[in-house]
Amino acid sequence: MPAPEPADPGTTREWPGASNALGSEPSAYLRQHAHNPVHWRPFGDEAFAFAAARDVPVFLSIGYAACHWCHVMAHESFEDQDTADYLNAHFVAIKVDREERPDVDSIYMAATQAISGEGGWPMSVFLTPEGLAFHAGTYFPPAPQPGRPSFRQVLEAVHEAWLQRRDAVEQNARGLAAGMADAQLATAVSLDRPPEILDRSLLSEAVRVLARSEDADGGGFGGAPKFPPSAVLEFLIRHAAVASDTSDAARDMAGRTLAAMARSALCDQLDGGFARYSVTADWSVPHFEKMLYDNAQLLRAYVHWVRLRGDWAMPAGEAATVASQVADWMLDSLGVGDPAAPGGLASSLDADTVVDGVHHEGASYLWTPESLEAVLGPGDAAAVARLMNVGASGTVSALGSPLHPGRQLTGAESRLWNRVRPALRAARSARPQPARDDKVVAGWNGLAIAALAESGAVLDRPELIAAAESVAAYLVRVHWRPASGSGGSGSGAQVLIRVSHDGVARGISGLLEDYAFCAEGFLALYAVTGHRRWYRFAEELIRGACVRFVVDGTLSDSVGESAQVFNAQGQHPGLDPFDNAAPSGAAAFAGVLLSYAAYSGSHEHRVMAGNILSLLPPIAGRAPRVAGWLLATAQAAVAGPVEAAVSGPVGPIQRELHRALLASPSPGMVVAVQSGEAGQEAADDGARPETRVMQPEVPLLEARTAAADGSPQVYLCRGMVCALPLGSAEELGQHLAAMTEN
Repeated sequence: MPAPEPADPGTTREWPGASNALGSEPSAYLRQHAHNPVHWRPFGDEAFAFAAARDVPVFLSIGYAACHWCHVMAHESFEDQDTADYLNAHFVAIKVDREERPDVDSIYMAATQAISGEGGWPMSVFLTPEGLAFHAGTYFPPAPQPGRPSFRQVLEAVHEAWLQRRDAVEQNARGLAAGMADAQLATAVSLDRPPEILDRSLLSEAVRVLARSEDADGGGFGGAPKFPPSAVLEFLIRHAAVASDTSDAARDMAGRTLAAMARSALCDQLDGGFARYSVTADWSVPHFEKMLYDNAQLLRAYVHWVRLRGDWAMPAGEAATVASQVADWMLDSLGVGDPAAPGGLASSLDADTVVDGVHHEGASYLWTPESLEAVLGPGDAAAVARLMNVGASGTVSALGSPLHPGRQLTGAESRLWNRVRPALRAARSARPQPARDDKVVAGWNGLAIAALAESGAVLDRPELIAAAESVAAYLVRVHWRPASGSGGSGSGAQVLIRVSHDGVARGISGLLEDYAFCAEGFLALYAVTGHRRWYRFAEELIRGACVRFVVDGTLSDSVGESAQVFNAQGQHPGLDPFDNAAPSGAAAFAGVLLSYAAYSGSHEHRVMAGNILSLLPPIAGRAPRVAGWLLATAQAAVAGPVEAAVSGPVGPIQRELHRALLASPSPGMVVAVQSGEAGQEAADDGARPETRVMQPEVPLLEARTAAADGSPQVYLCRGMVCALPLGSAEELGQHLAAMTEN
């Protein structure tokens, strides 16, 4: 049973031997089903029109390429000829890649949870030809199980209801859509009114509520299945950086969770990178898919822990090692093209490994005492088996157990592990490997840009900064396209395309989360490099998002990419303020607006950020686990955020001041540095020539002069009040520390 988890047309590639309409789809997930006897169609008007013409319901199946239980249901049901024949005769079958169409996934996930009380993937939803949901579930087995009917039984029951009780079915579907509209109205955000003053006591209350659900022994929150609480960790780390009566509690919770995950099977001890979630509360049995969005967020969390410069619960040095390994894994395993200069980062690695034509969950990662001995010999193998919890009985399957110590290693244990790790990595790399979903998702790459840039700065690894710039250049070059009807390249408005394959963007325009995550990435990259082109591109994204997603003063997650989705949500634009695997688009946009207001001095954008944060009061004390990024943004707002402008000539002193700022844990601090570009951007950013323009200075740097002797200095401001300029890293550190005390 699955664990729940709370443009330009381009070119197409025909999948050889496809037996349905998915053969020309670029999505790896859709192509996985191209050989099914089910007559799948991609989501779109044509498929729904076909259902209307046949007067049959739609069977909508939603999943993603790395999903283990999606593979299971495909093998059990979608590859079965008899099941496919029944499905084809009585339904129009539509297959959706949730990662390409999160707008579709979001609304039908809400419907599935309302109908069945559960959610997860694969998602199985039955719709009217107008797109209204009337029955739903997740995984259905091929034969009945206690409390769960077989997939064939479900199909027969839905078909019978459609024929015999059509009026009741359609009435229920309309009622569900109306309920969805009411839910959307409850979270509506008006951006053109004065925001309420943020009550900072909400943040301390959220910490106290989180403490009540913490698993203090295992780390994290709640029980199994357990997911990495990435957005919540960002809030806790920011809260820990500012003096309050709950800052120590926030610090300890964050440290315990980071340490537990890093030492567990959730973290790939050989190659770096984190799995999607654990099926056990102690993180010892992971669900093995590795997602870009998880690892980008966790990389940033470990780096931000390093910036706290403390050894509570998890030593900063250990966190730095974990962060470096995650960054290396992201570039080596997900980099599309040269890992040193990736053309974007791929979405994921599969949970399953195909061995002799059979899917095995996590097969690449599992070890037995015998397989360890074959690589290391009996002495080291026995020691490593004890150290890394590999017993005679596999914890995942008969193929073995994942390597993990479950605790901090001693000095002698670390030396042993570092000695044997290269041989184990080499042996594992010779095994069959999980498949990679090569699609490049704009928003997730935006998260990765921020993480890589900040990691490079904090860990003193300039090659990570260079990789972040390479990914950023790819997004500008490939995903930032002329809007439909704009008259071609270089004219008219530009839009961000959500997905690209093989260097070609295609499909729907970006959603609010894509614009927000990319703007976040570009602002972080500007702070680290001082290259104004990244700030200006973030500015374009923010202005584009304000035009695209703010209608009649109200913010929405999408702009009606699909009539069927609009119908399903009661013909009311939707906004989901809650984090899921990644931060909510609304929360991320609030953070971007807050940072942009600090850079630009825009009162309008500060007000917009405040209005989105007005969603927080009813959530902070009740459900902080799903509001981590709103809480993190609120923490930045309460802290100012601090605005830091580095003036003066480029050189050792300026670089030292800049490094000191980038190493500061001040929540949400924005950093601008005079780059010596003399008002013109470099021409090596990978952007199209027609997009390279003369760039004016960033507003935060305007009128910021060097010291009287011509040496660099830093201007620190908060709440429109600036301190006297500071000329040394020591003075700067003292002043920043004092600012966290009040």
